[in-house]
Amino acid sequence: MLVAIAGITGIGKSYYKNKITEKLGFDKIKILTTRAPRVGEKDNDDKIFVTKEEIQKKYDNGDIAYKFELLGNIYAYANEAVFTDRNTVFEIHYNTITDWKKICPELCAIYLLPNDINIAKEKLRERNLSPEVENARLLEIDEHYNKIITDNELIKQFDYVLYNNYDKESEDKVINLVRRLMQK
Repeated sequence: MLVAIAGITGIGKSYYKNKITEKLGFDKIKILTTRAPRVGEKDNDDKIFVTKEEIQKKYDNGDIAYKFELLGNIYAYANEAVFTDRNTVFEIHYNTITDWKKICPELCAIYLLPNDINIAKEKLRERNLSPEVENARLLEIDEHYNKIITDNELIKQFDYVLYNNYDKESEDKVINLVRRLMQK
């Protein structure tokens, strides 16, 4: 089973990816990125930090399932991580859902919405990003949120839409959904 989690910055995508891994035994798909590591991030934990040349070489060799750019950085997913028989979970950017559904029609895509967008913004501020990056990400949160709540065709591409209230009840809903899907 391949589970993708999408949502605005600060909604808890990494948190839920880690909980699904911890509680249900899924493997995390590690994304390749040219982005610099943030404070506390470790190479080869959730992300593999690489150069543009390294990603391009893998892409040219046919080892990349999907590659995209976001905020001036390149991100890519390796074929070996995406196309596997293991239960895997990863994060996707919401505007890549159409491509992902073509690449992996069996993909189970979960979109997380906040009940309070300000909590997501506060979670972003806790990352201690540079002022320029923080401002760009805050703008992206507003753009992304406005797009997802007004574009019915976009939201319909996700298999499930759940609300994150940043509480145990929200966590249980996500975990129980994935658990039920595993039993199918």
